Amino acid sequence: MRTLIIEKQAIKNNITRIKERAGKAAVYAAVSGDGGGVGAAELARLLREEGIGRFAVSEAAEAEALRKAGLVDEEILMLRSTTRQETLELLLDLNVVCTVGSVEAGLALNGVAEHRSTVAEAHLQLDIGLGGTGFLAGEPEKLLSLYHSLPNVAISGLYTQIHSGERRGIDPTPRIEQFHRAIEVIQAAGLETGMVHTSGSCALMEGLLTGVDGVRVGSALLGRCRRRRGDGLLRVGYGQVEVQETRWLPAGHTVGGAVLTTLKKPARAAVLPVGYQNGFGVSRSQETGLWAALRRWWYRRRVTVLVGDQKAGLIGGIGARETLVDVTGLKCSPGDLVCFDIDPQYAADFMRIYQ
Repeated sequence: MRTLIIEKQAIKNNITRIKERAGKAAVYAAVSGDGGGVGAAELARLLREEGIGRFAVSEAAEAEALRKAGLVDEEILMLRSTTRQETLELLLDLNVVCTVGSVEAGLALNGVAEHRSTVAEAHLQLDIGLGGTGFLAGEPEKLLSLYHSLPNVAISGLYTQIHSGERRGIDPTPRIEQFHRAIEVIQAAGLETGMVHTSGSCALMEGLLTGVDGVRVGSALLGRCRRRRGDGLLRVGYGQVEVQETRWLPAGHTVGGAVLTTLKKPARAAVLPVGYQNGFGVSRSQETGLWAALRRWWYRRRVTVLVGDQKAGLIGGIGARETLVDVTGLKCSPGDLVCFDIDPQYAADFMRIYQ
């Protein structure tokens, strides 16, 4: 059996660190993608216990799951702008704050709300360079027109997404300044922006999310964002499996999958029922190029596991569904528990346990 262990105390620690970084800004917990793999409902309930009352999702089904999980009074923000009537109807049924990222989406939401003789709450989305959805920050006149053309939509917030860009040598400052200039234009017109918020776990930990009312964080909750030394975050999530069998392999024997490794000396191997198809050794790094590929290769060669309290290295790298661990000279028997780091987002065929 493959088990994914989620440590509650580590999540609580990360919430504390995030709040310290956020300062007076409100914290939105982004729980899309099933809470980054740890379970959106379970994560949201734990966060609520720690004083988090705002959540952000990317799918209507995620908002519905949170409401069914008992998060009835908490604010839920839908981050995806849509013109689909069925989706908008469901979001209004769930009392979700919608996103308006285009004139068409605004008119669609206004139409649904007008038909229901109600007023829908929404936040406006600005695009400052990621190229997804949202109004271009350099065209604030489109935003101003919405305030006057959507009588059945109450605009209670305005937000964007910030990419730190540090690893690629991109200075995010001009984009951030463009976002704040758009806000100034709206305020100069005598209109209310409501809650102004930005997101980006890396950007938050790097001190870039300043001068806003709220911050949205996702991967930082699990300590899985790009890390800085001394940031205080703890990595959440580790896998646990039982040793399938142990066997002696002679010198000269080859092991591995795509790349074979020839053993220079006899080795006692423990067979683990987990591999990269289960998410073992898979990273969320989006870096490309030769050096990035070499780093990933080097990382997989250096992966270690814990057999009880004994550290052990791999033999032949990570396999597809099975991985060999070198237990030569270690106490190890079939059925012994082995622990290893795994990103919950990529963990497949694991039973999830909070403890």
